[in-house]
Amino acid sequence: MLVKKGMLIVMYWRYCVKRILYGIMIYVILIFIFSTLFNAKMEETASAQIEEEIHAEVMNLNRMKPEELIHYIAQRRKYKEHIYHLDKPIQERILWRAFDTLTFNFGKSTIIKSSAGERDVWTIVAECVPRTILLFSVAIAIDVILGLLLGLKKAQKAGGMMDKGTSVATMVVYGMPSWWLGMLMIMFFSYTVRIFPSGGLHSAPPPTGIAYYADILHHMGLPVLTLVIIGFWGRAYLTRNIVLSTLQEDYIMSARARGIPERKVLYGHTMRTAAPPIVTMALLALLASVGGNIVFEGIFSWPGMGNLYWIALEQNDVPVLIGNLSVTTALYIGGLVTLDLIYGWLDPRIKVGGRR
Repeated sequence: MLVKKGMLIVMYWRYCVKRILYGIMIYVILIFIFSTLFNAKMEETASAQIEEEIHAEVMNLNRMKPEELIHYIAQRRKYKEHIYHLDKPIQERILWRAFDTLTFNFGKSTIIKSSAGERDVWTIVAECVPRTILLFSVAIAIDVILGLLLGLKKAQKAGGMMDKGTSVATMVVYGMPSWWLGMLMIMFFSYTVRIFPSGGLHSAPPPTGIAYYADILHHMGLPVLTLVIIGFWGRAYLTRNIVLSTLQEDYIMSARARGIPERKVLYGHTMRTAAPPIVTMALLALLASVGGNIVFEGIFSWPGMGNLYWIALEQNDVPVLIGNLSVTTALYIGGLVTLDLIYGWLDPRIKVGGRR
C-alpha cells in the first residue's frame, strides 16, 4: 500500500514538472512571436527615445563649437544605439528584445504615465492588474453562487414554469451586447435613480482611511451588477444541464430509492460529481477576464488592463502594449497550468495520461 502511494506521488510530481515546463515553453514561444511582430515599431520607439535623450543632453551643454557639437551628437547616438542593440543584426535584436520581455524589463513608456507620474512600464501595468482582478473576481464569485443556486432549482423542476421562464430570460440576456446593457445600466442607476457613480475607480479627490475602500466598493457596484446580470443566467443554464444529466445516473436513483432526503441527494451526491466541470467553467471565466474587457472597462472608465490596452493602442504606446500583453499572457498560462495541476491531483488517471 505504501509502495503504491509512493508511486502515485512520484507520478504526480512528474506530471507537475511536465505541465510547468510545457507552460513555460508556450510562454517563451508567444513572447518570441510578440517580439517579432512588434520589433520594427519597438525599434522606432527606441530611436525616438535616443533622439530625445540626446536633445536633452545637448540643451545642457554650453560653450561648444558647432563641429564639436556635431561630433558629440554622433558619438552619443552611436553609443546609445549600441546600448539598445540597434547596431546588431535583426535576429540578435529580436532575441535581445524577447529576453528583456521575458525578464519583465519593458523599459519606459512613450506617453502613458502611472498615477505617481512614472513612465516605467512595469509600474504602469502593475497598477492595473489588481484593479482588473478585483472587479472580475468579485463579479464571477457572485455570478457562480447565483448561477449554482438557480441552476440547481431549474434541474430539480426541469420543464416547469420557472425552468422555462428563466431559459427564455437566458436567451434574451445573452442576445444583449454587453456595451449596450452597460450603457442602459449607467443611464438608469447613475442618471435616473442616482444610486451608483457612472464610472471610475474612486471619487475625485479620493477620500482617506476606511472611506477610501468604501468609495472603491461603491464605484465597483454598477459594473459588478452589470457583469452578474450578463453572466449568471448562462451559468445557471449550464449548471442545470450538468446537474440534470447527473441526476439520471444509477447511483442517484439508488440513493433516492433508499429514502435519502432530496436535499442530501442534490447537494451531497449530485454536486460532488457535477462540481469539477462547474469549477472549471468558473476558473476559465476568471482567467479569460484577467486581461480585462476593453469595451466593458471603457464604458465604466475602470482603470484596468483592458482600458490600459485601449489607451496604449490609441496613443501608439508600444512598450506599454507589449508589457500589457506579456503580463496578461503570463497570468493566463499560469492559471491554465494551475488548473491542470489541480485536476491531476483530483483525478489519478490524468497523472499517467489516461492509461490504466
